[in-house]
Amino acid sequence: MRIISGRHKGRVITPPRNLRARPTTDFAKENLFNVLTGFGFDYEECDVLDLFAGTGSVSYEFASRGARSVTAVEINAVHWAFIRRTGGEFGFANLYPVKANVFNYLRACTRKFDIIFSDAPYDLAGSEEVVSLVFERGLLRSEGEVRDDGSVSDGGLLIFEHSKGHDFSGHPHFLQTRNYGSVQFTFFGT
Repeated sequence: MRIISGRHKGRVITPPRNLRARPTTDFAKENLFNVLTGFGFDYEECDVLDLFAGTGSVSYEFASRGARSVTAVEINAVHWAFIRRTGGEFGFANLYPVKANVFNYLRACTRKFDIIFSDAPYDLAGSEEVVSLVFERGLLRSEGEVRDDGSVSDGGLLIFEHSKGHDFSGHPHFLQTRNYGSVQFTFFGT
């Protein structure tokens, strides 16, 4: 596993063997960020939420690219500690690991984000509830919304990583689905 781009481009991340996470492959991650580039995000103006952060692979990508803030939510204590330790070793002052249940976090969250990425375990029953909670709670910034620093948002984006068994094309906020082998990313917008 490596960081694809940004300040730490090429840096290898070697999680300990006792981490049970399924990190997003470098191939899928590279394609994901190519798609995000097409959406025109300026990462330095983005607040990012990484749900089911696992090894922190996606969080490190956003942090390396200079995101204003990256909140990585992970319930597993070993995974959370690894993200925290790795973020510290890399000097990511913009990375904030949170040890919490994702669903409880979303129900209690009062912050808004420009990008929310969710990579729940594929076999986690009810994982698609993340999509509902994000929109019910209004956690994505809307187009034209003013951030705390006075900059204006171009609108928020939710990326939901999942296996091929899900079809979200009927969702009112659905934008597109991209397939990369066994990995699918469905994009939702505000």
